[in-house]
Amino acid sequence: MKKGIIISLFWGMGMATGMAQSVYPGICERQFRVSVQVPLAAESFDLQDVRLLPGRFRDNMMRDSAWMVSIGADRLLHGFRTTAGVFAGREGGYMTVKKLGGWESLDCELRGHTTGHMLSALALMYAATGSDVFKMKGDSLVAGLAEVQAVGTGGYLSAYPEELINRNIRGESVWAPWYTLHKLFSGLIDQYLYAGNAQALDVVRKMGDWAYGKLRPLPEETRRKMIRNEFGGINESFYNLYALTGDERYRWLAGFFYHNDVIDPLKEQRDDLGTKHTNTFIPKVLAEARNYELTGDGDSKALSEFFWHTMIGRHTFAPGCSSDKEHYFDPDEFSKHISGYTGETCCTYNMLKLSRHLFCWEASPEVADYYERALYNHILGQQDPATGMVSYFLPLQSGTHKVYSTPENSFWCCVGSGFESHAKYAESIYYRGEDCLYVNLFIPSELAWKEKGLNLRQETRFPEEETTRLTLALETSRRLAVKLRYPSWSGRPTVRVNGKSVRVKQHPGSYITLDRRWEDGDRIEVTYPMRLTMERMPDNPRKGALLYGPVVLAGVLGTEGMQPPAPYSNPFRYNDYYTYDYHIPQGLPCSLPWDDRHPERVLKRTGKGLAFVTESGVQVLPLYDVHRQRYVVYWDCMEQQ
Repeated sequence: MKKGIIISLFWGMGMATGMAQSVYPGICERQFRVSVQVPLAAESFDLQDVRLLPGRFRDNMMRDSAWMVSIGADRLLHGFRTTAGVFAGREGGYMTVKKLGGWESLDCELRGHTTGHMLSALALMYAATGSDVFKMKGDSLVAGLAEVQAVGTGGYLSAYPEELINRNIRGESVWAPWYTLHKLFSGLIDQYLYAGNAQALDVVRKMGDWAYGKLRPLPEETRRKMIRNEFGGINESFYNLYALTGDERYRWLAGFFYHNDVIDPLKEQRDDLGTKHTNTFIPKVLAEARNYELTGDGDSKALSEFFWHTMIGRHTFAPGCSSDKEHYFDPDEFSKHISGYTGETCCTYNMLKLSRHLFCWEASPEVADYYERALYNHILGQQDPATGMVSYFLPLQSGTHKVYSTPENSFWCCVGSGFESHAKYAESIYYRGEDCLYVNLFIPSELAWKEKGLNLRQETRFPEEETTRLTLALETSRRLAVKLRYPSWSGRPTVRVNGKSVRVKQHPGSYITLDRRWEDGDRIEVTYPMRLTMERMPDNPRKGALLYGPVVLAGVLGTEGMQPPAPYSNPFRYNDYYTYDYHIPQGLPCSLPWDDRHPERVLKRTGKGLAFVTESGVQVLPLYDVHRQRYVVYWDCMEQQ
């Protein structure tokens, strides 16, 4: 479908009726039989209650939607149908379905994961836009999967045969079959919650029944051996399936995937991450966060919070991303890992999910600050504005560039999570308390808080400008505390309500609370002063990243030496995203004289946007806006006397 058609559908349809599978406190309560068992400081709004207004985030969302609907349902179902024997490739029939490539090839053991991600992304996009085109496509995928499941036995459903699961159980080499099943479980639950598809719940329950029958007889020794293989967040999905149905068998399945070797050290508050695979690690903590919410398990809460603070404090680069070649490394040697393979996007995707859980527990402005940092500097900049393609890594080695997927031959994990990420930008702009509203992100948007009879419109060009404006539309006047995030990066804000100044007593890293009776048409205007700062590497203060407020800035270094198919991955090379040769030229201008007291002497702002230039003439832009060319994020700092 052409992009213009999608745009015409977005804003003329009714609201979606569901909520998110990454189930956060406050959403979907009536659809769950097991409710949250712990006290909360904040609750999430349903995604369909927030609409993005024109701006950088909505542009990304619309490009994402165009790519999503361009991939036919028959292509996404082909691997499932072929494995199950449902597809009939008679003479000439083999050519009727254009096969997906890369990780979705029919001989790849991870095939089918993209269909799971797509189920989630279509449901998210339906909730975020209200357009029926996304619901119809999701419905067709669910119906096709139900057809495949019906010809099998016991409820098993995948694009690969059950023998891959058997190999995992026997401890034989296999590429992450439970990881792939997790994407299907999540996608089907999303379809039920976001898009109201009852058939999706029926299919996923049968999958859960199959899993219980498969795993319940296994001895402990076998369990410990098989879960060494990456299994994604399958235990989080089982917790959510348990919460939806009240069926204790699914809770047992969630506990089956408790990875003792990973989680037990976190219970003991040990930063024992070593060189483990980062994105194998994070989803296991997400499951513990969900376990805390459903059972009140204090250990699960404590380890989740310890892990989050450890990640942010010791394992995270300036843009909010983590990992080098997908793995942890010694944080005391941080600067040695500024490579062309830093920042796997799936890691950031999952850290944002974990942050959402933690914010609901404590309403921590520190958590909200991180969310903003990672969302703007990594997720927003993952997508190539020219094509909608996305990058696997966020390379931070000076002189590298973003390497994008291809429409037919990639389908990496970060492509799948990217389908979701660019559909759900609206989910963390606002949160609610009993009689308070948290404004966490400064993104153009509209909120409908139906229970309070409140509609809020936020208009801003942040971060290109420092001011955001909120207009309240109320059915009747109401007392409410509006909590405006006071970011840690901000100078002292100026706040006006209906044009009158409000004294700000709070400090950075807190909330400015406006507690009053609000009338229809009331307006809030807040200006958050931003400034240039240099964030140094923890082990090498001579290397640092430039920020303007929360925005990481990058020096633009041109396209010299970029050889075709750059900036795209080469699908004819094995794991090209992982072995990519950037052909970095010698002598690129990656040094910067720096003066902490007078940064404006180092960088001159040009125009009204966030464009700067160094004394030596290097253009500096937000990292999220640097595409198809080389850049420098971590500069060699030369202190000015």
